Amino acid sequence: MAATQSLDADLVVADSGTLRWYEPAVGIYYGFCGRCGSTLFWRAAGAGRTSIAAGTIDPPTGLTTTTAWYTDQASDYHRLDPSLDQHALE
Repeated sequence: MAATQSLDADLVVADSGTLRWYEPAVGIYYGFCGRCGSTLFWRAAGAGRTSIAAGTIDPPTGLTTTTAWYTDQASDYHRLDPSLDQHALE
């Protein structure tokens, strides 16, 4: 289902002409690049914020990982950082 969304006032996309929105469930929106298909943003209706996929931000980001989720499903090649809070799928 196609969706029409506007960006938050303090969020600027350099080439917003390629930004597309997808609503897979009522009130859940994903913003993605219309050229390559990469997911850029997501938001829930009424949440008051847009979440940005960390991989879309140019470095240096200043971001750090604080928590690891679904650690019980990590593959054998994935090394979990023992200093992070870890949460299994429950």
